[in-house]
Amino acid sequence: MKPARLACERCLRPDSTCICHWVTPTLTDTEVLILQHPLEMTQAKGSARLLHLSLPRSRMVIGEWFDPPALQALLQPDQRISVLLYPGDEEEAQAAPVPTDPSQIRLVVLDGTWRKSRKMLHLNPALRQLPRLALHAPPPSQYLIRKAHRPHQLSTLEATCLALQQLQPEPAGRFAPLLAAFAGFVASQRR
Repeated sequence: MKPARLACERCLRPDSTCICHWVTPTLTDTEVLILQHPLEMTQAKGSARLLHLSLPRSRMVIGEWFDPPALQALLQPDQRISVLLYPGDEEEAQAAPVPTDPSQIRLVVLDGTWRKSRKMLHLNPALRQLPRLALHAPPPSQYLIRKAHRPHQLSTLEATCLALQQLQPEPAGRFAPLLAAFAGFVASQRR
């Protein structure tokens, strides 16, 4: 029997691929709830764990389908408004405006491929009912270790940083150190 590889207790990766040195604590006014598809948990190239470890006001929950009362408890444990980071049509955007005070927002992020995230959205009606935040003119992704079908398809970390910058534009460049750490993580994965 092959002995189990030692894993880092913090990032849950094998010690040889630990990402803790890339963790860049970044304070935000907005809470972040990351709903991670189970198949992304063991994805070595995934960015959600690095994002979660870098944002003290974040929570990560694994699942594809969530029990409706449990999901409701995640989405509304307090007075914050949960807002889904996901493209929406104009009708959805007008139906539920996003609050202007970032401290009153809980940003809900789906971590998975586009196909997996669409399935999560389909399986969880409460997610479809949330107001949506779409990114304004996102730059091309720097996530060179996973295939994107279109330039605007960003990693979970990139998309979340851009969304948070959209919600709380001051100070400018607040997320630059985290994005720089992400670039280092990507470069190390490419080697």
